[in-house]
Amino acid sequence: MNNKGVTLWLTGLSGAGKSTIAKGIEEKLRAIKCPVEVLDGDIIRTWLSQGLGFSKKDRDTNIRRVGFVANLLSRNGVVTIVATISPYREIREEVRAITNNFVEIYINTPLEVCEARDVKGLYAKARAGDIKGFTGIDDPYEPPLNAEIVCNTNQETIEESVSKVINYLQDNGFL
Repeated sequence: MNNKGVTLWLTGLSGAGKSTIAKGIEEKLRAIKCPVEVLDGDIIRTWLSQGLGFSKKDRDTNIRRVGFVANLLSRNGVVTIVATISPYREIREEVRAITNNFVEIYINTPLEVCEARDVKGLYAKARAGDIKGFTGIDDPYEPPLNAEIVCNTNQETIEESVSKVINYLQDNGFL
């Protein structure tokens, strides 16, 4: 590794495959002794953003916090993998503007596929009205307009998605 840090920002609906792809990328990078950290949305909400709700303001605050930490890591030579829904385009662009080597990766998975994968039952609860403001149901998800990488997890394997990212890193001088 040339010690050129990068932030890989995986965005997509709940159940799209962000965490799974992040783990796959992490494994490949650790295998080649590359410094890597994963900032997973669920874990971040527990430790860094505890107490924040799911209003637009709170979601934006959460993403700003994650972006700040990701930038600290990546500017110090760490490949930082962020796996968070981050539903709003404007806040993702704000984080991009303050982050060196920001790579947006859209985990593009149709809503119906995400719902079918829903092991936590969150979509069913949202559809029943038990969860309000759930992204993709009664709160918007704004897909990236110009993501550097798009992974279509309903059409490709996890390994193919991971390989897209690794190839991008190699082709762009990060590995």
